[in-house]
Amino acid sequence: MRLKKIKKCGELVNDILEIEFNNGLVPAIVQEYITGKVLMLAYMNEESFKKTIETGTTWFFSRSRNKLWNKGETSGHFQYVKNISIDCDVDTILIVVEQIGVACHTGSKTCFYREIWNSKV
Repeated sequence: MRLKKIKKCGELVNDILEIEFNNGLVPAIVQEYITGKVLMLAYMNEESFKKTIETGTTWFFSRSRNKLWNKGETSGHFQYVKNISIDCDVDTILIVVEQIGVACHTGSKTCFYREIWNSKV
């Protein structure tokens, strides 16, 4: 995908960015701005990526429902985007957000609340 001039909250961004949307999707890791905690992992397609940049809130593609969704639309737990980075292989996005409320649909602050291994001895 090549983004040339896209709107970011009303401003034009001129950077060219190549993103590898494998099978139309790219993993998006969401990290909390204040704590640095990983909140969730979701998937984006080209449309949800553009909507995220245009609106300043996170939009994802639901693989199970086969449609776009805006995080917080039904719960009120919006994610306000502070920064978007791409990894060295250009196939994973990191989105740093100000999280309103909780990130996980279970009511947990993060989706990664169940520890399965710990090397502390």
